Amino acid sequence: MSAKPITRTAMILGTLMAVVAGHVLPVQARINGELGARVRDPLLAALLAAAVSLSMMLLMTLGTRRGRSALRQVLRDTRSGAIAWWNHLAGILGAAFVVVMSAASPIVGVAVYTVVVVFGQTLSGLMVDRFGLGPGGRRRITPARALGVLLAVAGVLVAVAPRLSGVKDPGSLIIPMAFIFLAGIIMSLQHGFNGKVAAHVSSPFPGTMLNYVIGGSLMLLIWLGKLAFGGNLAELPTEPWLYLAGALGAGNLIVSAMLARRIGILLTGLGMIAGQLIGSLLLDVLLPSAGSHIYVQTIIGIGIVLGAIFLATVGPRAPRPMPARDVADEKVPVAGEGKNAGRESVMPGVGPAPAD
Repeated sequence: MSAKPITRTAMILGTLMAVVAGHVLPVQARINGELGARVRDPLLAALLAAAVSLSMMLLMTLGTRRGRSALRQVLRDTRSGAIAWWNHLAGILGAAFVVVMSAASPIVGVAVYTVVVVFGQTLSGLMVDRFGLGPGGRRRITPARALGVLLAVAGVLVAVAPRLSGVKDPGSLIIPMAFIFLAGIIMSLQHGFNGKVAAHVSSPFPGTMLNYVIGGSLMLLIWLGKLAFGGNLAELPTEPWLYLAGALGAGNLIVSAMLARRIGILLTGLGMIAGQLIGSLLLDVLLPSAGSHIYVQTIIGIGIVLGAIFLATVGPRAPRPMPARDVADEKVPVAGEGKNAGRESVMPGVGPAPAD
């Protein structure tokens, strides 16, 4: 599949949509955090959010004719190989991300967690685009995009710097930070796989639904195992707003699947990172929680991240799509047959990329 060229205006508009979508992430995190505190189990809170997300996606997919048709196409094309089976690993990747977040973030703190996960997410976003693992085809690594990644990490580091001062014994955090870095990589891969399925059937609903079926099942098994080894089941709170995180998460996943095809995984991730920082700042201003503070460094860091997005989007050398072939859409040419007589077999989408 060849990556379709996209105008600079469309790229800017898509990135702005990603920034807007990123605003819901801190709201989702705060609601999930409150639910986790109420039930005294962050993993259970994530599982409850996934259950709400799945219910929402079941309604959108099975409750509409278009959704049912798209789901049938996903299942049919997965069986035939038109959709690579590994695209459905997005659900497992999402569950792994939640487990790492629940286990590692309390150890290293929110500030360190944010910096490391952003580093993994942006770096892997650059590589996912480069090798065409997302729906938008392969995109060149230009100096502007590479510098944009470095600026984004620097901006997040500046934004959370005031919260890093309390970190003690950094050496003891190496292993948790390694898992968090992998979680950031997982996030970009999840967006890429979800985006591929959504692009194939022209609908984000069935792929997202299957994402929650697979990921939610894995989280349920992990939580049941934890419960079997001495965990306690707390009474669930009755306030409806505590379960809104699931709806926000599903909406965010749908938007990321749609944007991934248009602007690529890197810009989708950068936009959402910027939106997350801006949303966190607005949340601290409008609805401050206990211990929240507004730091000048946070505002400066947001400005740096926005500069990184500008550079990666409209830099001196805009990212041009690279010709690529999609493993899901093409068959492997066989040497000695038809037009391929005398040629070596080539695995679609894995061969050497065109020269930059």
